[in-house]
Amino acid sequence: MHPHVFAEKTPDKPAIIIAETGETLTYRALEALSNRVAQLIRAHGLKRGDVIALMMENSLEFIPICWGAQRSGIVFTAMSTKLGLSEAQYILSDSGAKMLFASPGLADVAARLEVPGPRFAVGGAIAGFADFGPAVAALPETRISDESQGRDMLYSSGTTGRPKGVTGPLPQGPIDEATPLFMLTKALYGFGETMIYLSPAPLYHAAPLRYSMAVHRSGGTLVVMKTFEPERYLALVAQYRITHTQLVPTMFVRMLKLPDDIRARCDLSSLKVAIHAAAPCPVEVKRRMIDWWGETIHEYYASTEGTGFCAVGPQEWLKKPGTVGRSLLGEIRILDADDQPLPPGREGRIYFAGGGGFSYHNDPEKTKDAQHPDHGATFGDIGYVDEDGYLFLTDRAAYMIITGGVNVYPQEAENVLVMHPKVADVAVFGIPHEEMGEEVKAVVQPRDWADAGPALEAELIAFARAQLSHVKCPRSIDFDPALPRHDTGKLYKRLLKDRYRQAQ
Repeated sequence: MHPHVFAEKTPDKPAIIIAETGETLTYRALEALSNRVAQLIRAHGLKRGDVIALMMENSLEFIPICWGAQRSGIVFTAMSTKLGLSEAQYILSDSGAKMLFASPGLADVAARLEVPGPRFAVGGAIAGFADFGPAVAALPETRISDESQGRDMLYSSGTTGRPKGVTGPLPQGPIDEATPLFMLTKALYGFGETMIYLSPAPLYHAAPLRYSMAVHRSGGTLVVMKTFEPERYLALVAQYRITHTQLVPTMFVRMLKLPDDIRARCDLSSLKVAIHAAAPCPVEVKRRMIDWWGETIHEYYASTEGTGFCAVGPQEWLKKPGTVGRSLLGEIRILDADDQPLPPGREGRIYFAGGGGFSYHNDPEKTKDAQHPDHGATFGDIGYVDEDGYLFLTDRAAYMIITGGVNVYPQEAENVLVMHPKVADVAVFGIPHEEMGEEVKAVVQPRDWADAGPALEAELIAFARAQLSHVKCPRSIDFDPALPRHDTGKLYKRLLKDRYRQAQ
């Protein structure tokens, strides 16, 4: 399926709504704008297999630009809005982008980027950029004569190192060919023409971008928040009668910590499916969300690489608390440090065999490191499978702390500490220690900065030790007004670790 189908079938139906402003694009207008984008791409000499880049905040034009690329056989790279100049230039250069679309709100970085091709400012002016609006308005809204399927090439969030571009071959079928994600969302979550989907996350990330485009393949209405704010999110569910949404666990935590009277008056009766992924969800957080929202909450475990996919519904999860589900794509293999398969219940690195191939753009060594000749590919996570085939995550291999010869996975302590009423966010990691090798360290973002200090540090350490082995608990806690967390919920833990290593 494809939005061009619904431009004919339901032309006046809203395809995209910007939640905060009410700006709307119908399916007819979406089709016209995406066709004009395709015409723009061809007018500047780009052909099938070429790359364009988007460095844009959430806006009405974001998804139509992606649809214009998709129907032109173009590879489209959506870039984080949080990148510095060197990081953004690296992605542009590494991807080989020949055209850039940027938001005026990102002009400080965008205006200094070097691009071997045209640059367009979308929604306002940027020095040295052409104005996107007049540029596309001057072009016909008819379909280009040589339509073919393009695809995204998205870069990892770089939480454990430099971002990697995940790529693969261009699809060979027609532009309205049913994709695996379209089939999956239809079967698992009931995507269809009657759905109204609320996307509260940045569209440059894999899940928000791909699921938003799946909404348009299904003929539904996409409601996009420019930024997530918990109380506003809940009000929007009621205002737009949202049926489907996708969130990350940090959003759950922020909503759960709203005052009881605000949560009690929220009308969530229209909500059928709330999907979450991107980061591990503490068991207690998810229990409380199910108590509040009912059995609407579904979880999946996957990655931008797309070589494996696990899913679990609310009823299954309540029987297996903490699981991310059973595999629907790829056979789960748990390997030890010697790459030997482990039996159920034993922790090791998670691989998916037979789930499909991928490569990291311009980096055969990283591609090789992520793949095993006999056991498939890994996302770098540690976990185990139980006797029934349900996968449980422990942590990322890169985050493991070795203290006094004991392996400690900091996710356990993070899951405990984040539930303390005075904690807004927390990161646990290892710092160098002369005797123990590494020491367990925590950095906490308090809900009220006035609480930061030795008394709260002692309170939190005691709170953790009451629930976990002392070796898993932080020996000391520092406080930070805001942790370096990606908009998708992933924590840039390497930045915190680097800070302490440099200090030492």
